[in-house]
Amino acid sequence: MFIVAGSLYVEPAERDTYLASCMEVVRQARSAPGCVDFAIGADLVEPGRINVYERWESDDELLAFRGSGPEQEQVATIRGAEVHRYRISAVEAP
Repeated sequence: MFIVAGSLYVEPAERDTYLASCMEVVRQARSAPGCVDFAIGADLVEPGRINVYERWESDDELLAFRGSGPEQEQVATIRGAEVHRYRISAVEAP
């Protein structure tokens, strides 16, 4: 299992539109085989920041979901990104 997490950056005035364009992607991801969780949301402090969180059972299932990647309009809106994959070696209660 692994987590994909990080931040995307868009122009603050475009953030709500960008997030609205992601709604169907979130629905599709959450129903995809191997997706444990998937969330994209506005940061509470930085107006142009979008936080990304995905948890997947396997690389193959993530790649099958991603297919050709995001829509070109979404890619054009992103001004910066810092997203990484984290391999999970254990899960414990907080």
